[in-house]
Amino acid sequence: MTNGQDDWIRRYRAAPEAAVQLVCLPHAGGSASYFRPMAMALFPAAEVLAVQYPGRQDRVNEPCIGDFAELTERTLAAIRPELGRPVALFGHSMGALLAFEVAKRLEADGIVPLALFASGARPPCRPLPRHAHTATDEELIAELAALDGTDERLLDNEDMRVLVLSALRADYRMLESYRCDSSTVACPVVSLTGDNDAVVSIDDAAAWASHTAGRFDLHVFPGGHFYLDDHWDGVGEVLTKQLGAHVPTRTG
Repeated sequence: MTNGQDDWIRRYRAAPEAAVQLVCLPHAGGSASYFRPMAMALFPAAEVLAVQYPGRQDRVNEPCIGDFAELTERTLAAIRPELGRPVALFGHSMGALLAFEVAKRLEADGIVPLALFASGARPPCRPLPRHAHTATDEELIAELAALDGTDERLLDNEDMRVLVLSALRADYRMLESYRCDSSTVACPVVSLTGDNDAVVSIDDAAAWASHTAGRFDLHVFPGGHFYLDDHWDGVGEVLTKQLGAHVPTRTG
């Protein structure tokens, strides 16, 4: 397997005629396939480009990235050649912080995203928990169970459990290199969260307002940290409304 840009981008429902591209960035320990339902929900109005980080699924033989700045740079290098239409960014949890950093860099290059969707995430101005990567396997498994974000069948399989925990621990370690940031983006920011999220309070989600010079909106869904699993269509409606004239209204 190469380390080229093709390794980074997954199109689960290609939509070359779509008016908008939506770059989706996964959570810690997550993979591009998490956004397959998003691709289906938005097709054909928007094309989802889901980012696959090294060290998981079909990239499992590649080392995970250990520095957040490096992840930002390599993600940018992968998505830039793909951008030929108006673009929005959607990140869940860790992916929201990455989306914020990517948005800043795109804006510095004269590309202002249509919107930044920050899902299930503390804002850059609020410190992240430290040393989570030092937790035992049992503690990480208990955390995953509490967040309800991982198929239990994967954790029951020893080989899959090792892969899941390895990627999660590596991402937690990488997050140690992310420092609080009070800067802003020019694009609108939409924060989405679950009303019973164990790690992100509604106050945390609302604090994303301080990171945009544009419009801010907050949407609260029933559910926990992975509220998305039960609300893909509802989230798709939020995105469609926010992107407005760029995304045709679906009929039928």
